[in-house]
Amino acid sequence: MHLRPVDRSARTLWRAGQVLSLRGAFRMRPVADTWRRSAVCGLIALGVPEVVLVATGHLPLAFYTCAGGLCALYGHGLPYAARARALGWVVFGMVAGVGVALTTAGLTDSAVVRVLVLALLAGVCKLVCDAARIGPPGNVIFTFIISAAGFLPVRLAEVPAHLELVLAGGVLAWVVCMAPALVRPHAPERLAVARALAATARLVRLPAGDPAVARARYDVAAASHTAWHTVRLIPGDTPRRIAESAGLSRLLVRAESLAAAAQSDPSAPDRPVLPTAAASFGEPDPLDRAAAADRLTEWAQVLRGGHRVPEVDFLIDEQDQIRGIAMQRDVAAAPSGVQRVLRAFRPSSPGFQLALRVAVGAAAAGLVSIALGVNRPYWAVMTAAVLIVANTALSWHRTVQRLVGNLIGVGLFTALVPLTAHPVALVVVALTCQLIVEATISRNYWVASVFITPMALVMVEFAGVQPAGHLALDRWLDTCVGAAVAVLICFAVPNKRAFDRVGLALRELDAVLARAREALRTGRADNDVRRRLKAALVEVRESADIAAGEWWSTELPEERIVASERAGHQMLAQLPVRLPVAAR
Repeated sequence: MHLRPVDRSARTLWRAGQVLSLRGAFRMRPVADTWRRSAVCGLIALGVPEVVLVATGHLPLAFYTCAGGLCALYGHGLPYAARARALGWVVFGMVAGVGVALTTAGLTDSAVVRVLVLALLAGVCKLVCDAARIGPPGNVIFTFIISAAGFLPVRLAEVPAHLELVLAGGVLAWVVCMAPALVRPHAPERLAVARALAATARLVRLPAGDPAVARARYDVAAASHTAWHTVRLIPGDTPRRIAESAGLSRLLVRAESLAAAAQSDPSAPDRPVLPTAAASFGEPDPLDRAAAADRLTEWAQVLRGGHRVPEVDFLIDEQDQIRGIAMQRDVAAAPSGVQRVLRAFRPSSPGFQLALRVAVGAAAAGLVSIALGVNRPYWAVMTAAVLIVANTALSWHRTVQRLVGNLIGVGLFTALVPLTAHPVALVVVALTCQLIVEATISRNYWVASVFITPMALVMVEFAGVQPAGHLALDRWLDTCVGAAVAVLICFAVPNKRAFDRVGLALRELDAVLARAREALRTGRADNDVRRRLKAALVEVRESADIAAGEWWSTELPEERIVASERAGHQMLAQLPVRLPVAAR
């Protein structure tokens, strides 16, 4: 990709100003539709062992059961069969990471050695979580638990017993997260499709020429790509599952028809019309956007409510799109999670440099904390590891959010100290904070940080009551150290591969478009072509957004990005969709 040179100094100053802007940093977003499920699972997986340990007088061991219990926060967007596998790997990773941290703590008293080992583990956690696409909360929980475990007072002989507690907590988390399958076995895939329908409804409601259309198109492509991927993960081993997959596929087909019509040129004589209920009788109404959007919204609400999947009769235009009777199961053709993780360890992989920045930043923050005489440098390690994210702008925003949230959170913890003298009160405070964190983390990180701080401090107190003033001061100092180091690392070592990633994404999109045109011309277009095109569109937009958040002075090819995205979305509107046999 050729990037046009510009006045470097002026461009650098302009980009730095954009990066340092706090616009939108404190804006509240809509709450995630999975927060109740993750909150309830987390409360049960954390609370049950804590209650048992309190009742038996072994609360100092609660840290280890909490380490396994926090695995319950993962995988809530996956169908249950895929969730079972993913959570198994999450529990394995938690046990392995805590095992390395505890072994290090048992072998050496050197704070420097511990910090270096924990920093390396933080980088590995970032690399593996990103490559495996495990989703929220990503590497955050792993880094927090592993960093804290590395500074626990533990003897080497105690490590196996402690790991058994971590494993027990993880097994309980697995059981708790899988239990809803007995009541609503299809909830995850229905929620994924509901998000795609809701995103399409927002696009359909936008008038032509609205500046928000470009972002809405990306949201639809991303949500639809995720929904199709989730539906493909539904096992096709029973008629009921095949019928479920077919019904959800029908809804996605209709959503894509509506998205295609909404994106068409209104001046074109052969532009697609907006399908509505009237279209079933042969006379589509091209102007009834509101009715179409309302129908999509209604279907999304039905899916979220757990009711029967709405039945959709295909329209004439959609019947022309549907060729064949079997939906391709291309999951096997795509790289598995294990393959993606192994490839991520190559120095040339996109995530390797970011993971290296995380490890270096975490090590630097921990060493600075030791030099300042702070008793718990693992908080600095954790802070730096969590704040070094995809680009400088995101890191800066998250840094400010974390500083504000932690400052308020430290004050909240100090105010709660008189209430936590009894072990039962400690457990109640920890669980309450966990519930509030799940309810607020998707809305804004700074609000969640207010409650993450006292929850983390209370978990430290499980091992034994410590002076609240020293505990709060150490937390605040380490947060400031970790935040300062993270920002310096991001500004001093910008992710220059982000711009290379844009070029690679554009070339891949061009290649996929060429294959799609050829497949359409020869009548061989299938779901694999659609999947690749959606993935390429999502990658172009994500890589462009990440590159735009770096401050150094290379200019993005904005015109080419916009043109390529427009061509990709137009091609999506023309490609057919293959459905399962039950969808006929």
